[in-house]
Amino acid sequence: MQTQRPRCPYGAKQTPNRKNTQNMITCNTREGMDYEYDRKSELIAFDDSKAGVKGLVDAGVAKIPRMFIHPQHNLREKSVSTNAQLRIPFIDLEGVNSDAILRAKIIDKVRNACEIWGIFQIVNHGILKSVLEEMIKGIRRFNEQDTEVKKEFYTRDSSKKVKFVSNSDLFQAPAATWKDSFSCIIAPNPPDPTDMPAVCRDIIMEYSKQVKMLANTLFELVAEALGLNSNHLKDMECAEGLFLVSHYYPACPEPELTMGTKTHTDPTFLTVLLQDQVGGLQVLHEKQWVNVNPVPGALVINTGDLLQLVSNDMFRSAKHRVLANHKGPRVSVASFFSPFSLPSSKLYGPIKELLSEENPPKYKETTARDYGTYHRAERHDGTSALQHFKL
Repeated sequence: MQTQRPRCPYGAKQTPNRKNTQNMITCNTREGMDYEYDRKSELIAFDDSKAGVKGLVDAGVAKIPRMFIHPQHNLREKSVSTNAQLRIPFIDLEGVNSDAILRAKIIDKVRNACEIWGIFQIVNHGILKSVLEEMIKGIRRFNEQDTEVKKEFYTRDSSKKVKFVSNSDLFQAPAATWKDSFSCIIAPNPPDPTDMPAVCRDIIMEYSKQVKMLANTLFELVAEALGLNSNHLKDMECAEGLFLVSHYYPACPEPELTMGTKTHTDPTFLTVLLQDQVGGLQVLHEKQWVNVNPVPGALVINTGDLLQLVSNDMFRSAKHRVLANHKGPRVSVASFFSPFSLPSSKLYGPIKELLSEENPPKYKETTARDYGTYHRAERHDGTSALQHFKL
């Protein structure tokens, strides 16, 4: 009797005799048996469902579909530093705009954090805790509403200002990640409020207004930390664009086989991250993964690739990732500050005031849009797109 091949997960077609084998992949099952499956069909079936990862969880999957399983060499890198001294910087912004002595001390802390870590947490940032909590609740409401309502926002059309999607790089990445995403282009041209989901419309607009005010302060502090005039980065239009992206990470039945978000850097100047209390965010520091533990009321700030580029490596862009988790859902909201959504020809290169004979420019000039495009198109292995722009 001929041995029957094991079924492929998520309804992928078994086509061992298919003539076109471009999308045929041989993989190892959990039982150690090999089977071939049509990965493209699996991806299409998942995408066509428009239900995202949460749809899989709602359907009661006990094992994750093959498309989510990451190569073992990537998963082996999940080890976390055991050095209790390694903790990301924590900065209290109390008095930053009212006390010159305190402001100078805060600027020193920002400089140290951006030079050594590329990431830090802030408290007393001016956004009420109630607004932060309601923002998290709003994103949960969107993801946990009736799937048929949520499907109306599902799209891969990059021209849409408001969209829901699972894995924006689903058809390009080697493996999918265990999350769904809802995003809005907020600035400089916000969407029509009626185009936004009713369940989170008001809080998104309120949170966005407050996070833009915070960003103005952050860009001033970063500019001063570089030894520049406080308005230098704002005058360069670094804060002109705001792209808000929320992630919803359902509980995962096999978190050891997949990732919540792959290792990456942000193609931004600055990112302001709001996260709930579930945890899972990690930053790579001195070749060790360090947990970015949630702190109630705090926001996570990380410097992006474009800030590293214009600072000529004075400040660093931090590699980070999110682990999949048995616990969930985890909710986060990232506010990306960069004009990459604008059709601008403005070039960004190392800031001239920071250069000298001893510190010549290390990067060629690029537009924010071109940098973002290259970052999205080429980066699936965790390496920084900055290498492409080195002189």
